[in-house]
Amino acid sequence: MTEFNYQIKELCFKRDGLNIYGRLYLPDKASCPLVINSHGFSGNLSRGVAYAEMFAENGIASYIYDFIGGGPEIHSDGKMTDMSVLTEAADLATVLDGLKELPQIDKKNIFLMGRSQGGYVSTYVGTKRKDEIRGMVLLYPAYVIQDDVIERTDNGKHIAKEPVFLDYRVGEIYDRDALAVDIYEGMPEFKGKVLLIHGTADPLVPYAYSLKAREIFPNAELVTIPGAGHGFEGEDLEAVKKLVLDFVQENIV
Repeated sequence: MTEFNYQIKELCFKRDGLNIYGRLYLPDKASCPLVINSHGFSGNLSRGVAYAEMFAENGIASYIYDFIGGGPEIHSDGKMTDMSVLTEAADLATVLDGLKELPQIDKKNIFLMGRSQGGYVSTYVGTKRKDEIRGMVLLYPAYVIQDDVIERTDNGKHIAKEPVFLDYRVGEIYDRDALAVDIYEGMPEFKGKVLLIHGTADPLVPYAYSLKAREIFPNAELVTIPGAGHGFEGEDLEAVKKLVLDFVQENIV
């Protein structure tokens, strides 16, 4: 197997006057498939570094970035109290538009990848822009978000100005936008390949949500990681990295 040299470039985009900070891992080749990797709730791009390095070494460009208001330790603008699944979807759409303009990016082979809430957001954008996305890799995607908000707010009857969610203060917009979206609704329209990976002991997002998604997506595979929680470490992480790389390589056209 050829191992590619690559460059890491800081690359930022603007959405509604706010800065989206990210890094592009770009292999030294004329045309590259691309994986856009979205982080989870309260996170940042750091958890995507290992995947980005892996992709770039194998000739696949990768972009990791911080959502606007996506967490307490981000390089992007914004506050968590102004963030929701739909503001993050707007961020990802902005990133997608910007990266498609780069001459080194093979527009026929753009993949979305996301973890937890980033998996939810990737699903939302991928199904809305299905003709532009070759495939999706969704790690323990947080399809539970709407049900969590329904339970916490008594089906929207009691939405606080700044609710606390998973120990972080968010805004009213977070709950209202979550209630407004049925994330499963657009899945039947996405005809590309989908890889779902979920731990069987996930305490935050039961893997039953990914089981449901596998049945609704026309072309999805679900791999469960026995005993894994909300995230992968050690041997599980190495196994997942291989699954993810194989999936992307096998679906490049």
